[in-house]
Amino acid sequence: MKLSTKVAELTQIIAPAVAACDVALWGVEFAPQGRRSLLRIYIECLPEDKAAGKHVTIEDCAAVNHQVSGVLEVHDPIAGEYILEVSSPGFDRSFFSDDQLHEYVGQTISLRLIQAIGTGDQKRRKVTGVLNSINEASLNLTTSDNTTFDILLTNIDKANLVFDEL
Repeated sequence: MKLSTKVAELTQIIAPAVAACDVALWGVEFAPQGRRSLLRIYIECLPEDKAAGKHVTIEDCAAVNHQVSGVLEVHDPIAGEYILEVSSPGFDRSFFSDDQLHEYVGQTISLRLIQAIGTGDQKRRKVTGVLNSINEASLNLTTSDNTTFDILLTNIDKANLVFDEL
């Protein structure tokens, strides 16, 4: 889950503006699309607000949109036109850093890997399972067929939470 240079630059510019709105920056996606690019910002409640049962509101998204728009006007880091979207990460949230996974031990996650894991005909680049543990170098998960994998964090291209309806 390595950030591109452009996303890292945008994150550095955007983070203070998001913090000024009393919410946390969950992640940034940037998709250049010809003449009109897409900049998507995901925000989350601060930990203390989350513990109190609060959620991201439309008003939070509007405040961040307004604040970030002003900062982007000044810094002008995106060439040409772009669309700015601000939202919560949702129930099936993407993870943007390894640190974000720690909070979701015991829950189901879906991974897209850089290099396939497994043996023989069982090699796969996509794996979904319950996150058993995570440390600074790898994570351990168990799939629905009770196969357990130790996966290097450097081998993860994309990770998402799988929303389980209770």
